[in-house]
Amino acid sequence: MALDRLRALTALEKKTLWLATWMIHNANHLRPSSDGLKVGGHQASSASMATIMTALYFAALRPEDRVAVKPHASPVFHAINYLLGRQSREQMEAFRGFGGAQSYPSRTKDGVEVDFSTGSVGLGVAQTLFSALVQDYVRAKGWGGDRPVGKMVALIGDAEMDEGNIFEALTEGWKHGLRNCWWVVDYNRQSLDAVVREGLWSRLEATFRNFGWDVVVLRHGRLQQAAFAEPGGERLRDWIEACPNQLYSALTFQGGAAWRKRLQDELGDQGEVSALIARRSDAELAALMGNLGGHDLATMLEAFEAARAHDRPVCFIAYTIKGFGLPLAGHKDNHAGLMTPAQLEVLRGAMQVREGHEWEPFEGLDLPAAELRAFLDAVPFAQGGPRRLSAPALPVPEALPVPAQPVASTQQGFGLLMHELAKSDTALARRIVTTSPDVTVSTNLGAWVNRRGLFAREEMADLFRRERIPSTFNWSFSPDGQHMELGIAEMNLFLMLSALGLAHSIEGERLIPIGTLYDPFIERGLDALNYACYQDARFILVATPSGVTLAPEGGAHQSIKTPLIGLSQDGLASFEPAFLDELAVVLRFALAHVQREEEAPADSLLQDEAGGSVYLRLSTRALEQPRREMTPALAADILQGAYWLRPPGPNAQIVIACSGAVTPEAIQAVGLLAEDRRDVGLLAVTSADRLHAGWLAAQRLREAGQHDAVSHVERLLAPLPNHCALVTVLDGHPATLSWLGSVQGHRQRALGVERFGQTGTIQDLYGKHGLDVRAIVAAAAAVAPGRPVRHLRRVS
Repeated sequence: MALDRLRALTALEKKTLWLATWMIHNANHLRPSSDGLKVGGHQASSASMATIMTALYFAALRPEDRVAVKPHASPVFHAINYLLGRQSREQMEAFRGFGGAQSYPSRTKDGVEVDFSTGSVGLGVAQTLFSALVQDYVRAKGWGGDRPVGKMVALIGDAEMDEGNIFEALTEGWKHGLRNCWWVVDYNRQSLDAVVREGLWSRLEATFRNFGWDVVVLRHGRLQQAAFAEPGGERLRDWIEACPNQLYSALTFQGGAAWRKRLQDELGDQGEVSALIARRSDAELAALMGNLGGHDLATMLEAFEAARAHDRPVCFIAYTIKGFGLPLAGHKDNHAGLMTPAQLEVLRGAMQVREGHEWEPFEGLDLPAAELRAFLDAVPFAQGGPRRLSAPALPVPEALPVPAQPVASTQQGFGLLMHELAKSDTALARRIVTTSPDVTVSTNLGAWVNRRGLFAREEMADLFRRERIPSTFNWSFSPDGQHMELGIAEMNLFLMLSALGLAHSIEGERLIPIGTLYDPFIERGLDALNYACYQDARFILVATPSGVTLAPEGGAHQSIKTPLIGLSQDGLASFEPAFLDELAVVLRFALAHVQREEEAPADSLLQDEAGGSVYLRLSTRALEQPRREMTPALAADILQGAYWLRPPGPNAQIVIACSGAVTPEAIQAVGLLAEDRRDVGLLAVTSADRLHAGWLAAQRLREAGQHDAVSHVERLLAPLPNHCALVTVLDGHPATLSWLGSVQGHRQRALGVERFGQTGTIQDLYGKHGLDVRAIVAAAAAVAPGRPVRHLRRVS
């Protein structure tokens, strides 16, 4: 039976390599091109993974396992799914074309077979680690039913190991007792520009062992192991293991004759070693020297089966040859290289693939098609149901209670709202999981954690509390806890949020992840944030404090362009509320929004109606809170992005639009302007992101013939007379709101922060950056000339 399995897998490995190579060749040489650009596809990088992925998908993996595929092995992934009946020929023929199989595996673009998107190298790797931690979180709560625990598997190019986020993730995995995670390193020792430095594998091995991983080095295949057992074989082993990477690659490319000459020159003794070499033809010698562990099915299967027997994290370092099985194997330029049509024909002959039969699943194989189909139908990985799971949405209250604070900051309000949720015993509260990169207290999550506890698989008491030392915070760890403690690494925060935000799809269990960090440090993890959104992970990001309003902390802790990130990031609805009642409305919306999974209507002005993640930009500045009723109309305006704090009159000369912490300055400026200007209006912008998105969508709909499409911002500004001017102001880059004048063609002056801040008081910094009352009034005078404002000297 084992022999039959190995024969079938050998045939499927051959077919996988052919289909992946042909898919790329078809895209670059046969498919019509309208722009003349090279399509690409990484034939060599795919070839080095063919054996590893054959062993995994057709033998080692189970339905509950999840895989992040090395980006450049995407063609192999598509070929395997094609053989399993989960990918169409049409998609393969359109590889890297519009609507076809994606260049790199994508959850949102390729469909349900992709577990984790990859493409920004290193991030998919770390994602598997955090998904393993989330699996433990879910199981510790007693959720997940009788579904087996799966392995979270990453297939890694060795050059990916240069990515720092991988090593940041290793630290977090060690701290949380990582289990059930496999990383398989395709150690082909070639990157885009170079051959990997000597001895890297020993450094990797030591690193992983230090973090508590098992390390399995797969250097030699069965052919090499058998040769080492022959007389003179130990000397051959020593030579192979001492051979520089560049030389091994060069000799692989040159072939059997080159191997023979080099080995005879350096090992030939006219005795046992010479006889070992002489017993093999050039072709056999090339096959022997190319028989590294990562290209030997029996070796890979044995390693995977042994690791299945325990739950410890395992790093497999599989020695491979880039381009293995192809004419460009080993050449240092093969990373982005393409086989020529002539080389492809040579490969066609070797694979016995007839012209016109290139896409047939079993063409050229020496086993009966029926036998292979029966084998594929019985593959363990393919026995489960849909790869993409689901979980019902949790009920969200109609409204969140607004904290009764006459003067408060939005950061303080967030903490109070979370504390109220922590006190409730609802399904929603039980499914909230918070996380923060060592700023839990300073982002006002402390009260939540005191009530809900920190998560760990095993209980750990708070030593200070046990020793009766007074402390504001109770840091007890247990399986019941709902806060995931992280170290100071924002990449880890966003990858954890990504993993938590996919729990409904990966684990079949709904979680509501809420992550907090300082607003300027979003930029430290921006690649991982973008990656999380690209996967359509669902989470709430609370970034606080923000802007130069965090005055005493200085420029390193003051954000400038984060509102532009919120405005432009796909999959992330961004809000910057000024008052607690606004925040309560927005947080309630966010709790529902992250669970929404239906398609947005074609005529929707807000495409995020299909759901997504939410970003709240909050402040530590305490503002006087308005006394007002939160009507359904006001709540709807807040969520669409803006409302009138002071509606303009019919003859308005000036309107101030403000966002967030600078609202008091805008209110005071409007009061001064109203002494000399007619019908002055004050527009509170709660979401420049949704306001802008709705405006763009309305324009597109009208261009498509839906002439009655009108966005929220167009309705708000429509009553303003043509001569009215706008001044916009926020504690962030002025471009965030600089488009408002274009909505109805009004003159505009945009105020904001364009340069790094420094330490000082709020008044100092607002004056320096032109956010204070004097600057707003001066901007109004410049953009809407009229009589000078009386009593301006009263403005400090």
